[in-house]
Amino acid sequence: MDRHNFLNLALGLILNTNLNHKNMLYVADENRYSQMQYHKCGKWGLKLPLISLGLWHNFGRVDVFENGRAICRHAFDLGITHFDLANNYGPPPGSAEENFGKIMQLDLAPYRDELIISSKAGYQMWPGPYGEWGSRKSMLSSLNQSLKRMNLDYVDIFYSHRPDPNTPLEETMMALDQAVRQGKALYVGISNYSAPMAAKAAQILKELGTPCLIHQPKYSMFERWVESGLLNTLEIEGIGCIPFSPLAQGLLTDKYLNGIPEGSRASKSWGFLKPEQVDPAIEKVKKLNDVAQQRGQTLAQMALVWLLKDRRITSVLVGASSVAQLDDNVGALKNMEFSKAELQQIELVLSGESFDPLKLKVREISEVKAIGGETPSRAEFIQNLAKKFER
Repeated sequence: MDRHNFLNLALGLILNTNLNHKNMLYVADENRYSQMQYHKCGKWGLKLPLISLGLWHNFGRVDVFENGRAICRHAFDLGITHFDLANNYGPPPGSAEENFGKIMQLDLAPYRDELIISSKAGYQMWPGPYGEWGSRKSMLSSLNQSLKRMNLDYVDIFYSHRPDPNTPLEETMMALDQAVRQGKALYVGISNYSAPMAAKAAQILKELGTPCLIHQPKYSMFERWVESGLLNTLEIEGIGCIPFSPLAQGLLTDKYLNGIPEGSRASKSWGFLKPEQVDPAIEKVKKLNDVAQQRGQTLAQMALVWLLKDRRITSVLVGASSVAQLDDNVGALKNMEFSKAELQQIELVLSGESFDPLKLKVREISEVKAIGGETPSRAEFIQNLAKKFER
């Protein structure tokens, strides 16, 4: 038994509690910072773990609280210091923050200065004209509610969750600036902003004296709009980038290789991933899974490090439904290098032009065969084809 587990066991005995995670006083793993890597947010001094935990799903009132609690504790033991929330996370909206507040009180409060906790405002939270979007009234009222739900004095990062077409951008950015000046947030960020709007928001915040720290866009192998200007804008402005949905709501995992399993996001009526989104993507998912297996990784692991290969990416937000899934995600960091051939193969799959050995032209087959001489096995064929790409 290692020292970390021994301390938890000893404290449980001393307090005469049941020896399970529900009642035992939590002691964080003393080796937590030796197994995680950290990147700066753009040009700024704040560092985030390469893998951060998002509480968009699996932490609401409809979910099992003790499961979410175990995931948060294990995340911190793995060196994951960043926990990302929003006012509307649940379901129902607000319940993820309520549950995280309980986890803080039960387990993580002694480690508050080691945590980066974020929240957001912009989506609908309460009825009436002030319950959503980006007015100063809505943004600051929402932040106050979030702090109350989580029982916190401040959040480390406060985001504008989405741009508001009916509110001047200056007003929304002034609300972010005011949150920092009131001591209710240390940094500010934006989410779901286009490249031109992100640049304008950054300029306004710079003039206000509260620079934009980070942008949180939707980005994965299946959602690549950020590559058309946003990443360049963030690099120019010195702003970090932390993609959400890096696994396309779980589609970029081995979970859906054989259909939609019970308990998965696509099987839940309140989930954002719908069955009709799964079926059209299955063939690409299977081919990407083949590439991942060749790399000695799960598909989820490959999808995460595929994003992290770009140094403009500060961290990726994962939404684990179990401790085992979180372990698998963090295991991605053991192999972060891609060969040129692997990247080409992935691009071919994503473009819908992935090679099929049975459909290759005779000339291409001859070229690949010539590398090895005799007719190759399937494994040799793939290796030879990779060599061909590298030429």
